[in-house]
Amino acid sequence: MKRTTMPHPTLSRAIGAGVALVTSALVGGAIAAPASAAGGAPSGAGSLASASVAAPAAASLAPASLAAAPAPAAPPATSTVDVTGPASTDATPYTAELTRWAADTWRSMAAMTDRATGLPADNIDGDLTPASASGFTSPTNIGGYLWSTLAVRDLGIIGGAEAHDRVATTIGTLETLERNAASGMFYNWYSPADGSKLTTWPENGTVVNPFLSTVDNGWLAAGLRMVANAEADNDPALSARARALYDSMDFGVFYDPQGKQPVLPAGANRGGFWETPPVGETGCEAPAYNGAPVTLVYTCHHYDTTVSESRIATYLGIVNGQIPASGMYGTFRTMPDGCDWSWQEQRPTGQNRVYDGLTVYEGAYSYDGMSFVPSWGGSMFEALMPSLLVPEEQWGPTSWGLNHPITVAVQEKHGEDAGYGYWGLSPSSNPAGGYREYGVDLAGMKADGYLSDQESTDVDQPYRDCPDADRGHNPDPSFGDGVVTPHASFLALGYDPAAAVANLRGIENDLHAYGPGGFYDAVAVKSGTIAKRYLSLDQSMVLAAVSNAVDHGAMRRHFADGQVRDALQPLMAAQTFSAAWATDDAVTVPGDGGAGGGGGAGEPGQPGTGTQPVGDPGPSTSDLADATTAAPTTALAATGSRAGDSAAWWAALALITVGAGAAGLLARAIRRRRDA
Repeated sequence: MKRTTMPHPTLSRAIGAGVALVTSALVGGAIAAPASAAGGAPSGAGSLASASVAAPAAASLAPASLAAAPAPAAPPATSTVDVTGPASTDATPYTAELTRWAADTWRSMAAMTDRATGLPADNIDGDLTPASASGFTSPTNIGGYLWSTLAVRDLGIIGGAEAHDRVATTIGTLETLERNAASGMFYNWYSPADGSKLTTWPENGTVVNPFLSTVDNGWLAAGLRMVANAEADNDPALSARARALYDSMDFGVFYDPQGKQPVLPAGANRGGFWETPPVGETGCEAPAYNGAPVTLVYTCHHYDTTVSESRIATYLGIVNGQIPASGMYGTFRTMPDGCDWSWQEQRPTGQNRVYDGLTVYEGAYSYDGMSFVPSWGGSMFEALMPSLLVPEEQWGPTSWGLNHPITVAVQEKHGEDAGYGYWGLSPSSNPAGGYREYGVDLAGMKADGYLSDQESTDVDQPYRDCPDADRGHNPDPSFGDGVVTPHASFLALGYDPAAAVANLRGIENDLHAYGPGGFYDAVAVKSGTIAKRYLSLDQSMVLAAVSNAVDHGAMRRHFADGQVRDALQPLMAAQTFSAAWATDDAVTVPGDGGAGGGGGAGEPGQPGTGTQPVGDPGPSTSDLADATTAAPTTALAATGSRAGDSAAWWAALALITVGAGAAGLLARAIRRRRDA
C-alpha cells in the first residue's frame, strides 16, 4: 500500500471494526485518522504507513461483540492441497447452501441500512441491534450495498419491487450528497442517517479532514454502473439517473502521469486528495490532474502494486477514457530484483517483457513450488475483490487466469502448513477487539506482514544470494492462533468452490462463527474466539461472490458490459505474468524462488511479447521504498470474457506508496478499507 495517509474502503472498514485503520486499509489509503478507543487509527485500503486522511478511530469492539465459542472441535481432515493445477470451478452442487448463507448475510446488510436514506452503516454488532449500527458510512459501503441489493434480487431472496425501492432510495440520496466540484468525487465519510458529510467523528468528536479516496470512489462508481445496466430495461429513468451520477465522476483527477517513472514505465493513481491542507496530515500539493483550475493536496503515495483492490479505479478510468491504457503498467508486479530491494518479503525471479513499447519487470514470488505475483500484504481481498465484477481470469488467461487460482491455493496451503485446519486470510475484525490486517506473510511484498495469527508470527527467510541483507532470522516458525475471515473463502468460490464450501462448513458448524446475519466477521481457530460483528464491505463481497457462483456470473454481467470488455480485455489478454503451478520436480520450500518467475505462463520469445533477461531492472529510490510500504475479491466464473490487471495496479500502488506508517493506518482502514 502506501506510506502516505489516505482514507480507503478498507479505512471505513477498519474504523467500523473499531480499529482506526482508515488510511491503510486494503484499498491502500493514506489517510491519517485519530486513534480509536481501541488504539487504532482508521486507514484507507491500500496504504498502511502514514495516514494522510484523517478519520477518527472507531471505538474498540465492545466486550459483548467478542465471544469465545466452545473449544473448537479438531480441525476437519484436510487432504493435501494440489499445487500442480487448478481445481474444478463448478459451484452448482452447493447452490442450496450458498443461497441459505446469502439470505442470512442479507439480513445483516438490511439491518445496517437506513431505509429513509438508503445508506448502509459501516458495521453492526452480531445481534443486529439497530442502536449498534455505526454512525458513519463510505462510498465503498454504498457501492457494495447497491450491488448486494441487485444480487439478492437476482437470487430471489427479495422481490423486484423491494429491490427497486431500495436502489431508488439510495440513488436519490446520492444525488443530494455534497461532493468535490472539480471531479464529482464523493467524500469518504457521511452520516447514514441524513447523508451529511462528516467533519467530526460521531463516536468521539475527533476532527475529520474530508478526504476523497481513489479506491472508495472506484467501488461506488462500480455499483452505479451496475445499477445503470441492471435497470436499463426495468426502469430506464432510474438507469439514467444512476448513469448520470457515474458519468459525473472523473477518475482522471487521481491519475499522476509521472507516477513512479523511471523505475516504472507509466503513471499511476494517487491514493486520493484533500481540497485544503489537512490538519495533522501530510500531503503533496499539485494542480488537479484532470485539468480543473484548482490546486489539490494529494496523498504523497501512489497505488503502485499490481495485485491490489485499488485496480478497480484504474479499470474505470481506462474504460471512461480518463486514464490512458498505459496506466496498466504503472504498478509493480514485485519490487525489482537485486540486493538493493532486500527489504521486500522475497527476492523475486522473473524477466522483462515489453507491452506497447513499455518494459515491465514480470517478477514473481514462490510458495511450495508455485510462483505467483504477490499483493502488498498477502491477503485474499487485495487479490480477488476486483474479480467479483471483472472476469479477469477469463480476459487475461496468461496473467490473472494463472495468478488468481494460484493465490487461492497458496492461502489453502498456508492454512495446512501452519496447522490451522482452516484458511482464508484477509483484513477483518480482530477477535481480540478492533480491526486488523491478516494475510499470508510469504505471499505479500511487505516483509513484516500481514501476518496470519494473533501472535504476529513473522516469517523471515534468507534473501537469496544477498549475504549482506539482514534477513533469515525466522525462516521456519511455528504458528499460533490463526485468524480466518469467511469473506476470504467466498472470494475463492470462483477458483475452488469445493474447498471453499468445506472450509465455510467447518467455520459454521465446528467453530460456531455464525449468527443471525450470516458468518461473523472473523474467528481465531485455536482459541475459538469470535469477532461477533458484521462489516458492510465484507458482507457485500459475500453476496457478490454467491451471486456469481449461483447465478452464472451475474455481478460480472451487470458490470462488465461491452464498453468495459472492449477497453480492458485486449490489455489483459496481452499480458503474461511469471505465475506458474508447481511441477513434480519443483522445489517445495516456500519463499526460495525455486519454481518462481517465468517458469510457467510466459517464456522468453513467446508470441506477442518481447522478453529480456533481467539483472537489476532499476535503481533503488527512497520514494519507491516508501511506496512499497503500503498495502482485497472473489473471482467467480462469469459468462463474460477474460480480464486483466490494470486496476490491480492502482490498488497495489496505493499500498506500496503509503509506506509503513500509512500501512498501519491502512490496516485500520482496510476494511473500510480502501481509501487511500
